[in-house]
Amino acid sequence: MEKLQMGKANREAFLNHLAQKSGRPRHQLKDHPFKPINDLPHTTLAGHSQDELLDIAEKNSTAVHVDFRTTTKDGLADVLNQYLDAKHTQNLLLPTTDQWQHFALANWFNDHQSSAMLWQPDATRAENLDRAEKADVAIGFADYLLAESGTITVATRPGQGRAFNFLPQHYLSIIPKSRIVARSTQAMDHYDADIKAGRLKTSNINFITGPSNSGDIEMVLVVGVHGPLDMTYVVVNDL
Repeated sequence: MEKLQMGKANREAFLNHLAQKSGRPRHQLKDHPFKPINDLPHTTLAGHSQDELLDIAEKNSTAVHVDFRTTTKDGLADVLNQYLDAKHTQNLLLPTTDQWQHFALANWFNDHQSSAMLWQPDATRAENLDRAEKADVAIGFADYLLAESGTITVATRPGQGRAFNFLPQHYLSIIPKSRIVARSTQAMDHYDADIKAGRLKTSNINFITGPSNSGDIEMVLVVGVHGPLDMTYVVVNDL
């Protein structure tokens, strides 16, 4: 509490100093309330069915260089096996989560558990980071897929930490079709409700829009400069 009060005092002193040097009074939010110029954050892609959102999500995900696939729960294990074979996987990283059972992958997980590296909730940060750095493939679970941008959202959890999503060379994310939402505000509303209800405890929420992209001085797009070289979204029909 003492550090928080000191931080607020330092902030006020800093802002007062800026206002004095600029020769004008402090800007007060209560005198200038935020007034949105439109309602797009709450209406973008409204009224679309889940099938329509899936089509839009696929189009926008492909546009940001994502390998987009769809399957059923029954076919998911085959999709994962084909993916691992195509990547010539040597060091596989998997999360520790009950999602394996939810997607009928308990047997698949048991078959791969002995040869894969696991992100362990009780391991040290350095140990999990070492696993993520060594992994050439990671298979994880996303919370939501935003149709508007082809973005997946992943809340950091003990069994699937933040670095899990960014350090492996190749990354596959499993997303239930029911978790495709139109826009970011919807996902954040769900997170807000889960946090307030105590269903979710997290240190951060990651918004990941495909593999990393970068452009040099000549504006040449290069994909996979940092972070995973490529990303695959597998949407599972759970409706």
